[in-house]
Amino acid sequence: MATSTRLDLLSRTEELLLLIVGELGDSAYGVPIRRRMARVLGRPLSVGAVYVPLERLARQGLLTTSAGEPTPVRGGRRKRFYSLTPKGWRALRQTRRVTESAWAAMAAAEPT
Repeated sequence: MATSTRLDLLSRTEELLLLIVGELGDSAYGVPIRRRMARVLGRPLSVGAVYVPLERLARQGLLTTSAGEPTPVRGGRRKRFYSLTPKGWRALRQTRRVTESAWAAMAAAEPT
C-alpha cells in the first residue's frame, strides 16, 4: 500500500502574512503587518482580516508570539510581536514549490 504525504497548503492570505512577518523581522506586530499587507494588496484591510489569521497561524505553530514592553502611547498595553517558526518556514517553502510547479505546468499548456 502506498503512503501519501498530506499537503497542508497555506491560503493566499496566510502565505502573505507569513512572508510579511518574515520581512518585518523584529518589527512584526499588528500595525506594521496590517499596513504592509494593505500596501501589497492595494486596499485597506479590517483589523479582523489580519488578526484572525495571525492568531490561527500562531495556534498552528507557524508563528510564535511575544509581548513587548508596555508603552504610555498605547495606554500601557503591550505590543504583540510575531515571528516565523521553523514549521512556518517549511509551510512557506512547500506552498512555493506547489505554486511554482502549477505555474510551470500552466506555462507549458499556454497557447502560443
